[in-house]
Amino acid sequence: MKLEVKDIKKSFEDKEILPGVSFDVEGGKALGLLGRNGAGKTTTIRIIMDVFHPNSGEVLLDGKKFKPDGRRFGYLPEERGLYPKRVIKEQLIYLGMLRGLSKKEASTNTEKWLKRLGVDEYTNRKLDTLSKGNQQKVQLAATLVGEPEIVILDEPFSGLDPVNSQILKDVIRELIEEGRIVIFSSHQMSYVEEFCENIAIINKGNVVLKGHLDEIKAEFGKGRKKVTASNYSLDELKDILESKLSDKVKVERVSKHHVIFECIGNASGWDILEALKKENVEIRSFGDYEPSLNDIFVTCVGDEEVEEAKDEQEEDKTKSGKKRSGKKKASAKKDDKEVQ
Repeated sequence: MKLEVKDIKKSFEDKEILPGVSFDVEGGKALGLLGRNGAGKTTTIRIIMDVFHPNSGEVLLDGKKFKPDGRRFGYLPEERGLYPKRVIKEQLIYLGMLRGLSKKEASTNTEKWLKRLGVDEYTNRKLDTLSKGNQQKVQLAATLVGEPEIVILDEPFSGLDPVNSQILKDVIRELIEEGRIVIFSSHQMSYVEEFCENIAIINKGNVVLKGHLDEIKAEFGKGRKKVTASNYSLDELKDILESKLSDKVKVERVSKHHVIFECIGNASGWDILEALKKENVEIRSFGDYEPSLNDIFVTCVGDEEVEEAKDEQEEDKTKSGKKRSGKKKASAKKDDKEVQ
């Protein structure tokens, strides 16, 4: 089973949201769909779900146009979508029947998933009486009640403590092992690294990086080394590399635990070690640098959107200030009239 998103383009009025998104994911594997807020992830997901129609491009399942239905598709949104004042079991059975299950099938699946997720004791409770974490687990049960072949999880670990996170981890692994297609969207990169063989990073509506995570890490780490010393702090070690070995290394940055640098010219790791020994540096650790997914993500998306967000916030503050100023002036005029 293979889901393909092929050159999806989407505009709202005159604003282009997706210039052309393409990626694929196979059954038994998880894809990490990553991007900053506003990057186009949600629009892409809604097109896959057939909530939005693309201006062009297509979504295929095993080479044929994909038409999602309740039995084949499960979506866990970042924002909770269940009824807070309704009894949990009743609404999960209702949702299961909407997805094409018989009442008996929906009831059986509801009991199965509530038990599997450790919230079966709340079956006859209203949703809003549960903690945030247990509400999240009920929402996941609602996602899986139709036993979907394709599962999209948007920030699934939101509100979960370590114990409940482990339960969810086990469930996600089971879904993957059963051959289902799993698309995993999260800003918690450690979870993405744990489950996803492949990633696709979207920035401003474009897929800026995709592929097998191990291969991407190897490519991003190519030529980079990491080093620590017993007799120098990281900042001191950085200064030595930059002042004494500038013809052999280019320091990239100081991380929490290492100085990360790139070998330049024809310098090898052995050359760097030898040069550091001559500078009386006592090496504590030295080796190839493997970037984290977070490092790769930041490299791909940069800080442009952060700056834009700051500009928007400043603009909002200015507008808000003008409104408050206008209200004060209006209030002052009113008081003047009352005095007169």
